[in-house]
Amino acid sequence: MNTATKPLIWSPGDWNALFGFGTNILVNMLVLTGLLRYVLGMPDDLVFGRILPAVGLMMFLSTMYYAWLAWKLAKETGRIDVTALPSGISVPHMFVVVFVIMLPIKLATGDPVKAWEAGLTWVFVQSFVLMAGGFLAPHIRKITPRAALLGALAGVSIAFISMRPALEMFMTPLIGVVCFAIILASWFGGVRYWRGIPAGLVAIAVGTLIAWGSTLFGFGIGGMSVDNLGNAVSSFGFSVPIPAVGHVFSGFEFIGVILVTAIPFGIYDLVEAMDNVESAEAGGDKFPTTRVITADGVISLIGCCMGNPFINAVYIGHPGWKAIGGRIGYSAATGIVVLILAWFGIIAVLMALIPVVAISPILLYIGMLIGAQAFQETPRYHAPAVVLALVPHVAAWGKLQIDNALGAAGTSAAAVGFDKLGQVGILYEGLATLGGGAILVSLVLGAMAAFIIEKQFYRASVFALAGAVLTFFGFMHGEQIGLAESPLVAASYLMVSAALWLIARQGAPAAVAAPAPLEVPAPAAEPG
Repeated sequence: MNTATKPLIWSPGDWNALFGFGTNILVNMLVLTGLLRYVLGMPDDLVFGRILPAVGLMMFLSTMYYAWLAWKLAKETGRIDVTALPSGISVPHMFVVVFVIMLPIKLATGDPVKAWEAGLTWVFVQSFVLMAGGFLAPHIRKITPRAALLGALAGVSIAFISMRPALEMFMTPLIGVVCFAIILASWFGGVRYWRGIPAGLVAIAVGTLIAWGSTLFGFGIGGMSVDNLGNAVSSFGFSVPIPAVGHVFSGFEFIGVILVTAIPFGIYDLVEAMDNVESAEAGGDKFPTTRVITADGVISLIGCCMGNPFINAVYIGHPGWKAIGGRIGYSAATGIVVLILAWFGIIAVLMALIPVVAISPILLYIGMLIGAQAFQETPRYHAPAVVLALVPHVAAWGKLQIDNALGAAGTSAAAVGFDKLGQVGILYEGLATLGGGAILVSLVLGAMAAFIIEKQFYRASVFALAGAVLTFFGFMHGEQIGLAESPLVAASYLMVSAALWLIARQGAPAAVAAPAPLEVPAPAAEPG
């Protein structure tokens, strides 16, 4: 161990990462608050007095823990360039728990508190899935090709991190596109702004000025309102989280509905966290997989027992924050800022002050970095496997758009008819099957393709067999856990496994020599 260099708690680049990652967290909290208030119709005293303070506590514990883990790695290795893992509310799960668990219960009972309690129980179950799975994850990482791990992550980033911000930017281009150019010029082009002000802060400031300037001149770009701002300021107060263990166990009356999604999405969290640890290691920072995943479970459990119905997760984005100079301090600083925002009721003010579209470019930037890393950090001849791993997420995204559009029209794909949709080129059943359990599908298909490219047919056969088992029990290519949820797909995987095993038995061609990975220049960090 090199002890000559002490860990650097704060570096100039941490300012960039603080404003970048901090605005990412801010967007998620603004969206979360909007879902609670406007979709679930929860009263403000529950949202601002119970839920958000618990959210703030959970994210404070999470960001502090990962800052400590980075400090420990820096101390052990003697490096000063270690970057902490980003973490926070799991965005996909935020929508799942709201629309799949809490909203149906709210509509059925008419009681927002019952919906909140069901959300708490959902997180409670998921927490134990994560804690148990944390001990299996290192073994899964050892046997899974990097192309499959990073390809699955890239699929998530393109479909569910990048698309919405990109669409928002071009719906309000005067703000979104201008802010995006500010981000690109600095974080990719190395442009330094006046007095070293972080690009994320510059983008938000410019976007906010454009939005409020247009409001004052009567154009109204960005949806800002003086009345909304005044009402938000009046909501200032101080609230700390209160134990909600009784509410957690009250939610067990809905355990049948909860288990249908809590277990598979707990597995989703397990795989995504494993992918993110792999992504960090590809960027030079090797964190212990078991500690990372079990910490997510423990911190989520603490959060739900204090009133937070949202799961904690290691975030996609470590390479992006590392590229712009983020190290250890940005994570801890973000946790402190989130705690202040949540406990003092400032979130409502920020919702009325900052246009969300000014923050969207930062999320698109992160999606770009993660998508690029899947190709940059794997051998060039594994590129087809990476592309294959992207496809299930595109299918899942497409199905989600169709479902939401038809739901807004008061109908569904089944009501319209799959044949009618097929006649206009929408293969809905194919989207549903391919996109069901997308992250596991990506992992299995990407691993099979990578091993076939390497001519390691035995290993490809094992992953095909795993795909058959996971599909049979509904973890892949299905809507829910059960027996024979997608029997034909499971049988297909089984046949492929047998065929690959026979190929290997009969003597496959020698494994290909591994050429050097494609060298792609790293993005320029903002000078600091």
